Amino acid sequence: MNAIQDKPAFLNVATSATGRRWIGPSVEEDRLSEAMAQETALPAPLCRTLVQRGVTAQEAAGFLTPKLRDLLPDPHEIRDMEKAAERFLRAVTNTEKIAFFADYDVDGGSSAALLITWLRDMGRQATLYVPDRIDEGYGPNDEAMAALARDHDLIICVDCGTLSHGPIAAAKGADVVVLDHHLGGETLPPAHAVVNPNRQDESGDLGHLCAAAVVFMMLVEANRQLRAAGQTGPDLMAMLDLVALATVADVAPLIGVNRAFVRQGLAVMGQRQRIGLTALADVAGLDQAPTSYHLGFLLGPRVNAGGRIGKADLGARLLATNDRHEAEALAAKLDHLNTERREVEAAVRDLALEQATARGLDGPLVWAAGEGWHPGVVGIVAARLKEATNRPAIVIGLDGNEGKGSGRSVSGIDLGAAIQRTASEGLLIKGGGHKMAAGLTVARDQLEPAMARLGELLAKQGAADIGPADLRLDGLLMPGAATVELVEQIESAGPFGAGAPAPRFAFPDCQILFAKQVGANHLKISFGDGIGARIDAISFGAMDGPLGPLLMGHNGARFHLAGRLEINTWQGRQSVQLRLEDAAPAH
Repeated sequence: MNAIQDKPAFLNVATSATGRRWIGPSVEEDRLSEAMAQETALPAPLCRTLVQRGVTAQEAAGFLTPKLRDLLPDPHEIRDMEKAAERFLRAVTNTEKIAFFADYDVDGGSSAALLITWLRDMGRQATLYVPDRIDEGYGPNDEAMAALARDHDLIICVDCGTLSHGPIAAAKGADVVVLDHHLGGETLPPAHAVVNPNRQDESGDLGHLCAAAVVFMMLVEANRQLRAAGQTGPDLMAMLDLVALATVADVAPLIGVNRAFVRQGLAVMGQRQRIGLTALADVAGLDQAPTSYHLGFLLGPRVNAGGRIGKADLGARLLATNDRHEAEALAAKLDHLNTERREVEAAVRDLALEQATARGLDGPLVWAAGEGWHPGVVGIVAARLKEATNRPAIVIGLDGNEGKGSGRSVSGIDLGAAIQRTASEGLLIKGGGHKMAAGLTVARDQLEPAMARLGELLAKQGAADIGPADLRLDGLLMPGAATVELVEQIESAGPFGAGAPAPRFAFPDCQILFAKQVGANHLKISFGDGIGARIDAISFGAMDGPLGPLLMGHNGARFHLAGRLEINTWQGRQSVQLRLEDAAPAH
């Protein structure tokens, strides 16, 4: 048994309502938290969160107020950055024709919008090209690049291009600059510059940057070169809302400079200066200061909806527009497409889970493939399978002789490398990505052997040995201690998201005061400690699993409850709400 399995289950919860073992802080973490609380006078729950992040008492003040100027790396740390910025500025100065070839997701759209906004501030325009997910697939293709090269002097590929040797070679007569973050291969494409912190000849120290962050750093370098020439570049701080949106939506880990990007980007977004994002926030019903949760679950999916099941360039156009009427029309269209996407996703999800369950959920890879499954939702469904099984998951839509699929991985398993290896062995037509997410195209007659080989490669990384995910808890909290002020203090350790999960607390021995189903499958409850303190809680999708029915039929029994605290704003009033994730009977 490993050290975690040897530890007593927190609150003696060995098997919770969702089948998980609760794991609390270690003795050492408790000791460090108490020492930090004494030294800094910060509240104990916040100190526990900081200790989990590896922050010392001496570092606490700086960690709670991350500044971009302190955390932003020198752009020159990334290869080809200076060369890319110089070529971009030369095109601007000489009024050359510029085209942006952008991926169809939030990161690609945000990257393109950054460049378009910067150029607009300089009095220039460019062509935007976003490939169709179904007709063209991910990344540059020969036909599109050749056509763009006939009419443009410079093509900048954003959030794609690192593995596009043939298409970049097809762009005859134009220079190509790649600004990307996907895993690089052994050789680079024949571009003027390939700026990518995940090139094989990079250190990997900045491998956590999304493409929009790479674009932002290129613009930092461009502004620096302008200053050296006695000119002033556009205000980059006003563009951080786009970097924040892309960082969260692309599930980049919120560590290092990414924390500052998101923290300061959220502040910029709160000023509602970007017309497209303001229109999108309004149709999404966002009526409070934005958080990383809103970026990941309200705004991001809507921006993505165009690339998933609509016209691929809608998201990028919305983020880049400075026309209010166009913004409102695009936001409404994307909101409608997102509703449609949910329906398509639900149908594919049910079929994929049924097929994967029949195949077995205890191997190193969980996968499903189906005729006509929409390529725009296979990635989301793969994420759902991954969450349900705690295994790497791939979902593939078959059409004709080929299948296009998307995969999502779990912590510690590098899916992108395994897919790239399988492609290099000839079992996939193409494939690539990064550790946690990747895409592939496979011939129908190679489907079974390709998935078998991927399973072998993932098993070597330990994917078959992963048990049910433990539920890690940062400590105990009583309902009376969960105040708005405390939640605000805890949030100062954020933003929370990938690589930096929000702290999760257990409320012991609670009485269920009220429980009802809301919407199709959600659960809303109120709980208390029996002596007056009371908290509302919401659990999304709880009625589809064991958690909702258990608490709905509580019959007066008391429960330990676990989840993450947030502030709920309703008609201008703030209250604490628990985002409930799990429960166990309090015996």
